[in-house]
Formats: sequence, structure tokens, C-alpha cells
Amino acid sequence: MKSTSKAYLVGGGIGSLAAAAFLIRDGAMPGSQISILEAGSLMGGSLDGAGDADRGYSMRGGRMLTTDNYECTWDLFKSIPSLTRPGRSVFDETVEFNEKHVSNAMARLVDRRRAKVPVASMGFSMHDRLELLQLANAEESTLGTSCITDHLSPAFFKTEFWFMWATTFAFQPWHSAVEFRRYLHRFMLEFSRIETLAGVKRTVLNQYDSLVVPLQHWLQAQGVRLVPDCTVTDLDHKTVDGKFTVIGLHCTLKGQSETLILEDGDLVVVQNGSMTDASSLGSMSAAPARLSKAHNGSWTLWEKLAEGRPSFGRPAVFNSCVAQSDWASFTVTLKDTAFFDQMQRFSGNEAGTGGLVTFKDSSWLMSIVLAHQPHFANQPAGVQVFWGYGLFPDRVGNFVAKPMADCTGAEILEELCGHLRFDLQTMATANCIPCRMPYITSMFMPRAPGDRPLPVPPDTRDFAFVSQFVEIPQDTVFTVEFSVRAAQMAVYQLLGITKPIPPVTPHDKSMQARFEALVKALK
Repeated sequence: MKSTSKAYLVGGGIGSLAAAAFLIRDGAMPGSQISILEAGSLMGGSLDGAGDADRGYSMRGGRMLTTDNYECTWDLFKSIPSLTRPGRSVFDETVEFNEKHVSNAMARLVDRRRAKVPVASMGFSMHDRLELLQLANAEESTLGTSCITDHLSPAFFKTEFWFMWATTFAFQPWHSAVEFRRYLHRFMLEFSRIETLAGVKRTVLNQYDSLVVPLQHWLQAQGVRLVPDCTVTDLDHKTVDGKFTVIGLHCTLKGQSETLILEDGDLVVVQNGSMTDASSLGSMSAAPARLSKAHNGSWTLWEKLAEGRPSFGRPAVFNSCVAQSDWASFTVTLKDTAFFDQMQRFSGNEAGTGGLVTFKDSSWLMSIVLAHQPHFANQPAGVQVFWGYGLFPDRVGNFVAKPMADCTGAEILEELCGHLRFDLQTMATANCIPCRMPYITSMFMPRAPGDRPLPVPPDTRDFAFVSQFVEIPQDTVFTVEFSVRAAQMAVYQLLGITKPIPPVTPHDKSMQARFEALVKALK
């Protein structure tokens, strides 16, 4: 790389933001030579959080964090200053917050009688244990494109373990057996504490305010050029020594077509695909619109690049079956404490200590989580916010005779109060904003080797992919860590950085972790 080389990062999600930080911190690239081109109006991608007390807050989701894993994420955020704690890093403030607010869920599962389900036992039969052990010990090469249901019997999907594991990580029975196996290994520590979610760590506020905003602030201070409302529609390229090399970017910037001409040695990093593509919001009186990938176009660039290039992966594997990759979420803004007070009495948990509450007999498989308040940077005193989601948005509700995806915010609150046996008056001040996400678990779709490209495909020059749709052995998608690790791998390979990348911690090799998991499985 020449000292004058520039870097163009296509997409403003956490992967691109992290890549920019690694280019500066470890690659010594001046921030002024880095541009992040984002189709939306804000950076952060799927780590979003917006709104206010009057219009209502909204966030599409929140990724699970843990300080026992997430090696690359915390390596990065140890370098990013806190915006609220002078002299401290984002990592420091996150650790301190979690020392004060420890997860110990006391109402992880709730049944149709509104009774808290005992979860000391995982509910396994000996047959379930043997099948799970066989899947966990299988080699990935033997699993191919098989689904979880190809390895586990129907009874397994009625166990307490499945309800807790599936709703913690958003697995569906038809998802990839390879990915499920990776989760069993990567998060073995969580197996023995899945009923309390003791291993889950939270950011001080939502992840946009706590992770994206300080990282963006630091990048801007380094001179990084953040370009919103800029959609990259195509790449001009040439072949140099048999390698794909980008020479131009075609963009639509605020509605106007532009072409950026690249010079020799310039880097291009593309976020291929998007799990929140075509997501839509509703309101108290309207259901979210049903959109497809044709509406936003986040998949289009990858589809163009992958055509005729096997090393660039196969996007159709992930975006061709919305029925198997969608679910719906909702964010509720309250202007009194009635609901939070009643939930604390019912669950035994103060907000911010309980994790997910899952209604196991819900036809939507609905879960909610009450975070520590405030959850947004601009949230006034007296306003409270919680989030929830359903894994089966196409099914008719237990109390509302409509599929979740077709429900208004008011109807979702009616369904929730039905499961909790709460009077709807506890929601008298509520503003519920539903969200439909057709591709949210698309990265879990069954896949074969080669369906996901490597962060730096072998037949490219100065080019990389960074997203949830690249291949990283051992690591697990649908995590912040996966995007950050992909970014670090891409930057280090592009720049020839020899500093070691933090390895995936082999908790599955720990005798203590394996023993604790075994004890839990035998209960």
C-alpha cells in the first residue's frame, strides 16, 4: 500500500466502522484517506436505535454480548474513549456497568398459565442427550447443508433447553446444523447458565448509543469521511495479474449519480448482504409494510459481484426464502411505571437484571426484555422503554386472531398482556412500534463450503468483504463479534499486518466448561 492510498468502505455498519478503526490504529492509515459510504441516513447498520419520548423509540434488535468471548470486539473498544467517562474506554465503562447490573433471570420461561417454568432441568431425555452429543461432536464437513431437524428428533424441540437456547440466539429448527454446532462450541460457557443468562453482558445504553456513537465520534476525530445517503450500485474493475481489482465506484449520492475513480493501491471493502435489508416499521395503528430485497437493494451489489465469480459466494443461498429467515420485533415506549412495576413483581427481577422473558406457549414464540433505564441517550426521566420479538411472525396469535407480521402496535400489546394476564390499562401510555425483518436470520440458512466468501477472496487485489456473510472458521454469525473479527482479518490481510488477531477462545476445550455443560445436560 502506498502512503497516499485511500480506502473506500461500502456500507456503514459495525463491520465498516471497525475496519476504519483498524486501518487507523493498526495500519497507520490517516483517517482523512478513509471514506465510509452508507446508503441510509445514519451509520451503524443493524446496530440502530432512534426516536424520542413523543414519537416513540425504536430499535430493530440488540445483539447479545459477553466478555468471555468477543475477543476482537473488546480489543477494538479498549481503544475507543467513552463519551461519558473521561479517561475510560467503552470497554471499561461496559465492564463497570455489568459489575453493578448482574444478569440473573428468574422468569426465563413462562407458560400458558402465566406460571414461571422451572428450568433447573433442561428437559432432556437420554435420546435427546445422545443426539445433541452426536451433533456437537460431528465434523462440519459431514454436516453439509443439513438442518438442525436432520439431527435432532421432534421431542428435542419441546425441551426447556431448546426454548431458552433458540430464543437467546434466534435459532429456528430449519436453520443450519453447522451454525448450531458452532454455537454449541463457541458458547459452551452459556450452556450451563442459559436459564439465568448470567453470561450475557449489556451496554450502558442501547448498542447504537453505546457502541456506534463513540466509535463514530472517534473516527470523525481522526478525519474519517462519513458519507450518508450514498448507495454504491456497481464497481468498475480490471484484472491485474489474474486478480480482480476495483478501479471505480458507481454511486447514487442524495439522488445524484456519481462515479469515483480509484487509483492504484486504493482499498475497497464491501459489506455484502444485509440481515436488516427491507425491514419496515409500523405504528400503534398500522402494521409494518411487507417489503422485499427489491425495495432497498442491499443485496444487489453482492449479487452483481458474485455472478460468474465462485470465490465471491452465493447470495441466493441466504436471501431466497423469506419464510425461513424473517421475524418481527417491537419497541415499547411508556410514560408511566405501571408496566415495569408489575413486571418486577411478577418476575422478581429489576429492569436490567432479568434478560429475556419467553412465553413458551405463545404461537408467535414471543419474548420481551426490560433493560436498565434509561436505554436511550435522550430518554427523559419518567419514560421507560422495553423491546421484544417473535420468532414465528406468520402464525396467528393466542389472543389476537392475526399473524404477528400483520399486527399493529396496539394488537401486539394486547397479545402481550394476554400472556401476562395484565390489564391493558398497564399499557395506557404505551407507544408500541412494530418492525418486520424479512432477512434477519438469513445468515443461519443451511449452507455449503464456498457459499460465503472469505473476507479477502484469493483472486482479488486490494479488495475485501466484511459482513455477516463471510466465512470465518469457528466463529458464529449474528454477533457483533463476527463483523468486527471479519473487519480485523480483512484489514490485517490487505495491509500485511503481522500483529496477531485475538483468537477465538477455546472454551469448548476447557475441562471445567465441558464438565459444567455435562452436569447441566444430565439434570
